[in-house]
Amino acid sequence: MDLKTATALRRLRLVSAPEAISFLLLLVCSVLKRTTDFNAVPVMGAVHGFLFVLYVLFWADAWIRAKWPLQTAALYVVLSVLPAGGFYAERRLRREAEDAVIASRARGEGAVQA
Repeated sequence: MDLKTATALRRLRLVSAPEAISFLLLLVCSVLKRTTDFNAVPVMGAVHGFLFVLYVLFWADAWIRAKWPLQTAALYVVLSVLPAGGFYAERRLRREAEDAVIASRARGEGAVQA
């Protein structure tokens, strides 16, 4: 894995958890708006919208650079619209990055011919 691909995956991983948190907070704010006088939906909507746009941009960059199959790319899109999907995406991307580092070190030591 080259540096630009690793960077693209890292950016996607770093934005996925905050995007999931903002989505959950937006859902809570929506419920509070309907049940109380508290209305933070405009603020949380803007925050979540910004993070979602970043997620989509970083997803597109990661898809192109990592050359994911369509199923993998679609999985990350679906995870972005599920309330807690960003947490799963972050964990999966972290595991993928760790596996790439292990494979890179093994190739560097001559243990694996790939």
